[in-house]
Amino acid sequence: MILATLADFALLHWKDAAEITLLGVAIYYTWKFFRGTPGANVLVGLVVIFLGATLLSQILGLTVIGAIFESLSKVLVIALVIIFQPELRRGLAALGATRLFFGTQQSRATLDLLREMTFDLANRQLGALIAIERGQNIESFAESGVKIDCALSSEIVVSLFFPKTPLHDGGIIIRNDRIVSAACIFPVTQRADLDRTLGLRHRAALGLSEESDAIVVVVSEETGVVSICHRGIIERNFDPESLGRRLGELFSLKDEKDPQQLAGQGAVAGARPHSVGGHPKEPRTDHLAF
Repeated sequence: MILATLADFALLHWKDAAEITLLGVAIYYTWKFFRGTPGANVLVGLVVIFLGATLLSQILGLTVIGAIFESLSKVLVIALVIIFQPELRRGLAALGATRLFFGTQQSRATLDLLREMTFDLANRQLGALIAIERGQNIESFAESGVKIDCALSSEIVVSLFFPKTPLHDGGIIIRNDRIVSAACIFPVTQRADLDRTLGLRHRAALGLSEESDAIVVVVSEETGVVSICHRGIIERNFDPESLGRRLGELFSLKDEKDPQQLAGQGAVAGARPHSVGGHPKEPRTDHLAF
């Protein structure tokens, strides 16, 4: 009898459940997209004001205030478009750049070579910014640099990032196991919650990871600390073994962390402790100049 009643209830209200689920998913991903951006506080403020005014007007019977906020809600969409123009532009650009039917693939040999050359750079204390393209096309950032289109090799990468060479500033972009461009200009993140020890190189890596799904490897020029930026988070203090394992996880999409989860709260097995912008400073600071 109880099962029959539950079945009838489910058949009667399944549309309501579907609507609630869709709304919940939409709200969750909207907040996850805006969290950590300059517009996040504005979004929270608007939600609090409108919910507070609506509840207050209904509880106390304030018809005038209720009518005013009801009228304002009709133009809220236009206001949101103006306020969140940078975030909306970034999201639409990322959607338009996504490859629907194919994406770039990096071989295991390329990831091994990337690991070796990263620590070759770190041992030489050469600062580096290396972006590996995934599903989203980042050709617009590749066009900001110098076209190279050559096979990936440790010797070439060391030469590119050697100080006082023409292409050592900026980053390189790797696509389909090849270096496509060097001296590329990446967007600098505008987040206000980052650790002040993070320099311009790390902020540029974070900026690119916020605007695309690229994986960005960063080598500190001063300390040789190796970091990975992806989907707006930064994981730091890798050794060769943990770097190779983490790159394999990211490119196989296995065990990839929630983009908004602090990397320090979910350390990679075998890696030295990670830290994230906004956390307490590490014993070894990482002041950088691009």
